[in-house]
Amino acid sequence: MSRSWHNLGAVSTLALAVFAFGATATANAQEMDFKPKAAGDINIRLRALGVFPDESGSVKTAGGADTGLDAKVGNAYVPEVDFSYFLTDNIALELIAATARHEVDAKGPGAAVGLGSVWLLPPTLTVQYHFMPKSRFSPYVGAGLNYTVFYNEKSGDAASISYDNGFGYALQAGIDYAISGPWTLNLDVKKLWLSTDVKVNGGALKADVDIDPWIVGIGVGYRF
Repeated sequence: MSRSWHNLGAVSTLALAVFAFGATATANAQEMDFKPKAAGDINIRLRALGVFPDESGSVKTAGGADTGLDAKVGNAYVPEVDFSYFLTDNIALELIAATARHEVDAKGPGAAVGLGSVWLLPPTLTVQYHFMPKSRFSPYVGAGLNYTVFYNEKSGDAASISYDNGFGYALQAGIDYAISGPWTLNLDVKKLWLSTDVKVNGGALKADVDIDPWIVGIGVGYRF
C-alpha cells in the first residue's frame, strides 16, 4: 500500500503542477470568452493516465493452504479517451475508455515468482455533479460502476494463468478549467474497487486479488 500511495502522491503533485502552470499562463493572458457547461453538452477528453494498483491477495494452493506469497500488480501509464453528456447544467454521465498492461508477480519472504502480464479493459460509467458550471473553474465529483475485462494474459514463469472478469465500483473527483471557447484543461482522480479470481497452472495455485487502483489523469477536453 505504501508503494501505491507514494507513486500516487508523486504523480498527483506533478499533475497539479502542470495543471496550475497551464491555468496561470492562461489567466495571465488576455481574457477570452469560454463556453460554460450546459444541459445537452457533449464533452470529449484526451487524458494521460497513471494507474496505481492498491492490491491485496494471498496465493493459496488448490486445497486452500497459504503459500506465503502475495500477488503484486505493477503500475501502468496509458492514454485515455472519455465522453460526457450533460443531462442538466450540473449533472453529467461520463464513460471512460482505456486499456492498460500490468506486470504481475507473486512475492514472499525470500521468494518471487514472475506471473507474466495481463491487459485490463475497465470501461467505467459514472454519474457526476459539476459545481459552478458557469465558472471558468468548475470542480466535480462522481460515482459509478465498471466492468473489467482481463485479456492477452502472459503466464511468465507459470505454465498457464487465467483471470475472471467482473464488476466493480468507482468514485471520482476532478476539476475543469476553461481555456477558451469550448476547450478545457482537466485533472481527474478516480478510485476503482475491482477484484479477480486468479488461477495458476490450471488451479494448482489460486488467489482472490483485490486490485483497487487509483487512477490519476490530466488532459484536455472539447465541449460541443
